[in-house]
Amino acid sequence: MKRSRINQALREARETCRAHGFALPDWADWSLADHAGEPERSRFLAERQIGWDVTDFGQGAFERRGLALLCIRNGIQGRADERPYAEKLLFVGEDQETPFHAHKVKLEDIIVRGGGNLMVEFAREGSFPLGDWTPRVDGRAVDPFAGPVRIVPGASITIPRGLQHRFWGEGGRGAVFVAEVSQSNDDFGDNFFLEEIGRFSTIEEDEPPLYPLWNEVAGASR
Repeated sequence: MKRSRINQALREARETCRAHGFALPDWADWSLADHAGEPERSRFLAERQIGWDVTDFGQGAFERRGLALLCIRNGIQGRADERPYAEKLLFVGEDQETPFHAHKVKLEDIIVRGGGNLMVEFAREGSFPLGDWTPRVDGRAVDPFAGPVRIVPGASITIPRGLQHRFWGEGGRGAVFVAEVSQSNDDFGDNFFLEEIGRFSTIEEDEPPLYPLWNEVAGASR
């Protein structure tokens, strides 16, 4: 994925936040130099996978299969002394798919904060027998295998552990501003994709980064 396309996605995400009046923490504007200038704070963020994230899942077609995210807070899975929760912002394009995946640890609520509608689909294939597979839309149980579920602005869906799911912005409705509230998140060890695809992108450096991605900061701090 070209760095220029990542930068464009970050600018679009910032504009979405501005348009919806969602203020971001100061570190959301940090460069690598800013991270180097506050190493202790930078290390705290990186160890918890907090920061910007733009991925094409290694598919090379970001507009079709990709996602821009900002993890605002997170703990470390398996640590009793850590925050047991996470919060993310997701910037989902119209007809832009996040492919089928499941989590073994993380239970999550996906909330549409504004923009268009989010379509969520579930699959038996690749799912894990970790308990009840009943998703709930604001408390209302839905059949996960009856077809895609439409989540309109202001609504949310609870996605059970172990259940394969994918989502995209409904065609003709525009981009979707999404929030995720969940148990602590681990993008290295708790994503189980139905296909053999990558969680992170291979980046072609065609221009300087607007902001570093969290996994780049984590790599630089090691």
